[in-house]
Amino acid sequence: MNTEAPGTLPPGTDPSGTIPSGTGAPGAEPPGTVPSGTRTTGTVRPRSAVSDPTAPGSAGSGPVAGGPTVSGPTASGPATARRALPSWPAPASGGESVHRELFRLNRTPLDSRLLARVEEIERDWILPLVRSMEAAGAPVADRAGWQRLLAGLLARERAGNPAGEYLAEQASRREFTLVVREFALDGLTEAQNFFPAVPRLPIKAQMAVMRVLIDEFGCGNLQQAHSQLYRLLLAELGLPQEPEHFLDTTGDETFQFLNVFYWLTQRAPHVEYFLGALAYLEASIPDAFTHQARACERLGIRHGRYYTEHLHIDTFHMREMQLAIKEYEAAYGLDPTRLWTGARLLSRLIGGAFDAAVARARESAGGVAA
Repeated sequence: MNTEAPGTLPPGTDPSGTIPSGTGAPGAEPPGTVPSGTRTTGTVRPRSAVSDPTAPGSAGSGPVAGGPTVSGPTASGPATARRALPSWPAPASGGESVHRELFRLNRTPLDSRLLARVEEIERDWILPLVRSMEAAGAPVADRAGWQRLLAGLLARERAGNPAGEYLAEQASRREFTLVVREFALDGLTEAQNFFPAVPRLPIKAQMAVMRVLIDEFGCGNLQQAHSQLYRLLLAELGLPQEPEHFLDTTGDETFQFLNVFYWLTQRAPHVEYFLGALAYLEASIPDAFTHQARACERLGIRHGRYYTEHLHIDTFHMREMQLAIKEYEAAYGLDPTRLWTGARLLSRLIGGAFDAAVARARESAGGVAA
């Protein structure tokens, strides 16, 4: 367990956090733009933990040490072993980044002190980033204007991404495995952090968002659930299949992408940020995952359905999110500038995470960073 008192930073932790340089398209806001006063560390960092994801004893090949597990009461009668409930491991020796800490807290029942720590991290990280993006962009007049801006952003991103092209056409199986491992915490917890936004929406918008969420969970069929499809992919690549094994092998850029939806759905002052972010995500994934699908086909990976399923279903989800926005406007009115901020925010964070993952995979495998 972490011996630091809730609300205190572990020794060696940098409270400022970092903002990644993303793959967001050129335009009003270059993807590498960083809010004033924010320190960056770059996106390419050698990590000893990613040397070989399938080697015995590697960081990704088994349970992470630390922290006791919690067991429930045993049944009366003959002694029976009961599987321990999962427990997040303690931070690595020497502390942890604020983004890793925030992810752990976001998936922990929060008392007042822990919630205060969450708000402290978000106040120093996401709030300045959102303010800087809003200050850099012009107001959006209406929903049609938002749709035009989104279409332009998607077209620029579709025009090409060096990291994506490398993964699709050149990455080795080992490099691809490292990228899959980098996003395991996303694939294994997919859409779980979306639900708190539902009660913030009018009923017709709730229905559109819920249709998206129902698909994410396979309509109740385990074999169709997106997280289960990711587990099959992880198993084929020789990686563990539970989230707690990936805390020490996930980069800060990915933690930021994961953490932003907890803020968007629960603590953002306006739910339009979430609607814009998720509308962007659902619209961008069919093009983005084309790279992973091509890599799976080229490398002979059998369980690439996690990616191909998104190529199919997210075209439907894209329409549902536009409907959710339309219904929100009809019920409550709409600030389309917030939709645009949410889209740009997610473009920057997911783009930065993907570029960093491919670069680290290449560097770890002895290649040249993208």
